[in-house]
Amino acid sequence: MGQLRYLEARSSGSVRARGVVVLLHAFPLTARMWQPQLGALSERGWHVIAPEMASETMDDCTGDVIDLLDGLHVHDAVIGGCSMGGYLAFNVLRHAGSYVRGLLLIDTRTQADAPEALEGRKRLIRLAEEQGPSAVLDDMIPKVLGDTTRRERTDVVDLVRSIGMDNSSAAIVRMVRVLMSRPDATPLLPTIHVPTLIVVGEEDTITPVAMARQMHHGIPGSQLVVMQRIGHLPNLEEPHAFNDVVASFLDRRV
Repeated sequence: MGQLRYLEARSSGSVRARGVVVLLHAFPLTARMWQPQLGALSERGWHVIAPEMASETMDDCTGDVIDLLDGLHVHDAVIGGCSMGGYLAFNVLRHAGSYVRGLLLIDTRTQADAPEALEGRKRLIRLAEEQGPSAVLDDMIPKVLGDTTRRERTDVVDLVRSIGMDNSSAAIVRMVRVLMSRPDATPLLPTIHVPTLIVVGEEDTITPVAMARQMHHGIPGSQLVVMQRIGHLPNLEEPHAFNDVVASFLDRRV
């Protein structure tokens, strides 16, 4: 494992420093998916860090994030993740709970892959290796973006494709292996006692609202927000509304 690449935004000297927010990206994207949040949250006093996942297992990715925080002398942070990033946030909590000041769980789930889902992952690996990132994005974009976004916001469709095309075939294969290696995080839920925000898009078919409600019921004191007319990537599909939801949570709860 080498030096972990990351995007970063810090608050200006005129704004009271609030702490650190770590944002972990979804599959098959990169840390660039968090660009709309970097400026919005740093303007409110948060030091925002968005790492690139570069290892092949969930535990190795977790170690990468912890090593990055240690290298930046960050001792506690709000850990947030979308989809695959949410799985990683749970794993950071499992292995290094003292670093976690709060949780942002965005269109994610606790369950590990079922056997049929693992077969789907293997198909994605073959697709990436044989046809490259463009074919993977053709497969994934109808799943990760809501019907409303695909119908009315072609700019968002183009943006998601652009971010995904930053990845090589090898990077996509690594991320799929990370997805396949994740453990079931369901037993963690009743042990979570940090402020937790759960966000889900009403039109999300990958991690639907019912799964978000299960997490909300399982995590004591958690907050659930269902965003209307949104799919699996609310921070890109409706960034201003998403930023308002997250900022309100950080201002009031963390």
